[in-house]
Amino acid sequence: MSSDIGIRFEERGALGIVTLDRPRALNALDHAMVLAMREALDGWLDNPRIAQVVLRSAHERAFCVGGDVRAMAALGRAGRKEEARQYWRDEYALDHLISRYPKPFVSLVDGLCFGGGFGLTGHSRYRVAGEGLGFAMPEVAIGLFPDVGGTFVLPRLPGWSGTWLAMTGARIGMSDAVALGLYTHHVPVARWPGLLAALAGGEPADAALARLAMRPPAPALQSLYPDIDRIFAGGSVDAIVIALEKVGASEGPAAEFARGQLDTIRRASPTSVHIAFQQMQRGLGADLAGCLGLEFRLVTRLLDQNDFYEGVRALLVDKDQKPAWRPARLEDVDPVAIAALFDEPLPDELLLA
Repeated sequence: MSSDIGIRFEERGALGIVTLDRPRALNALDHAMVLAMREALDGWLDNPRIAQVVLRSAHERAFCVGGDVRAMAALGRAGRKEEARQYWRDEYALDHLISRYPKPFVSLVDGLCFGGGFGLTGHSRYRVAGEGLGFAMPEVAIGLFPDVGGTFVLPRLPGWSGTWLAMTGARIGMSDAVALGLYTHHVPVARWPGLLAALAGGEPADAALARLAMRPPAPALQSLYPDIDRIFAGGSVDAIVIALEKVGASEGPAAEFARGQLDTIRRASPTSVHIAFQQMQRGLGADLAGCLGLEFRLVTRLLDQNDFYEGVRALLVDKDQKPAWRPARLEDVDPVAIAALFDEPLPDELLLA
């Protein structure tokens, strides 16, 4: 298939290759790309020649900076919310398919990988990080929340690192992403052509990765992990904010870190920060399908509220960096209203087998 829609498919020996190729948008994932990838993966399921699948990007700078939220916000503003909802319905179904794909599925990730990019890769059997990886789930900054299965993955990371990543949208590099278990292997990008050749020639993915993977350097943030755990173990958003203020009032690396995280949280959508915290509280109680179903409830309801549209406007369209959140402060968010976003069923729930 042509890259005219931002994605290409190739069969090379025993290998099916999916290549994201939408460079001007940093491979932001739109609806046509989601549908095309689903069609290709379904076709390879029944193709006896294809033994393994690889997902990669054609570009060094970015693997995928997330879902095409500008397009979704435009649809919502135009009164076409059902079309936006269908995008998320199809995207989440694709993420779920990848999580249970019966053939070995290898994601090769280098450059920026945010949001929807992690949805495509974070549930695959083999998650391979290149040295230039930059991972983040930054949705709270635009009035959304860490979706595409973030409710499932992030609470299962070591300690309270997932709560930190969810509430702040912090970006981490390859060494920390591998150390936290977001990726299964580090293979330097220079070795990727050899990996592809081995997989196309029929070498099992686990054997090829064991042969080509390297031990990553020590995590860049390792010294801060105990501080992250102490701060983000709080039982409420308020408790975490108080802990950040207390640690930030002192001196040293932990204090500088805490001040930065508090500033980030206070600039994000207050509603989104509260949603992200609740995701981390609830995610351990559901499987991936259940978590994606919860996220579909959330995104449906946020299409009827202010902050998603305002966040996209302020950060991605007008780029004035001055979103007018409603409510404007963390302290003004109603916990009952947040719980209702999660708990009230939709008339058309997302049900994934």
